[in-house]
Amino acid sequence: MHSNSPRNSPSGVPATIPDAVRINGLHFSYPGKVHTVVLAIPEWRVARGDRVFLKGPSGSGKSTLLNLLAGILVANKGTIEILGQNLSALSARARDRFRAAHIGIVFQQFNLIPYLSVLDNIRLAAHFGKKDRTDLDLTARQLFDMLELDNTVITKKASDLSVGQQQRVAIARALVNAPEILIADEPTSALDSDTRDAFMQMLLEISKTQGNTLIFVSHDTALAPHFHHVVNLAEINQAGGSQHVC
Repeated sequence: MHSNSPRNSPSGVPATIPDAVRINGLHFSYPGKVHTVVLAIPEWRVARGDRVFLKGPSGSGKSTLLNLLAGILVANKGTIEILGQNLSALSARARDRFRAAHIGIVFQQFNLIPYLSVLDNIRLAAHFGKKDRTDLDLTARQLFDMLELDNTVITKKASDLSVGQQQRVAIARALVNAPEILIADEPTSALDSDTRDAFMQMLLEISKTQGNTLIFVSHDTALAPHFHHVVNLAEINQAGGSQHVC
């Protein structure tokens, strides 16, 4: 698990490629519950390009860890480096910008803005990512083709879509900025087994095409064979299994 820390060359560019994720001495407790340690992870690393299946029962802290990796939550102690950037060293606004530019997230409930069109949901993600998206419409349609999503839905409001369509739009939104890291939080929980397997093949193929690191959280161990590495959160978390944790 050990590797040399990236050192900056005179140009400021790391001489070695940093891990996608590097955690050291992480401790996290929610405000007001400082005596209840949710996560205590001495060390965890994810190399760039890895596909990681993170498993654990409900309440084991999986979603909390994802929120820490995304910079939505901040560790009480220790460091979380994403692509070589220490998230604790950034302000809340800077973390938001970093997340938008480098991390794509597929939420369990999709979190689309219901009154916006599909295209406007995707445009919003591109806006926050602050990347040159003069070809945004073309990029969106290419993603739709890869996701086997009919282009006719692009002008529909998100609230008018089926669950399956919302899921695919959520993935397109997460991928529109070509993020280096893709985080998926229980995205198959509402799918039957046939639809789930087709979705997984699609997601993994797109992730491979874009070359991003995939961290996929689920309690469904039947999905584990799709991934390079399977990580049981209980094996890296020394907090002792706090209860009633997201």
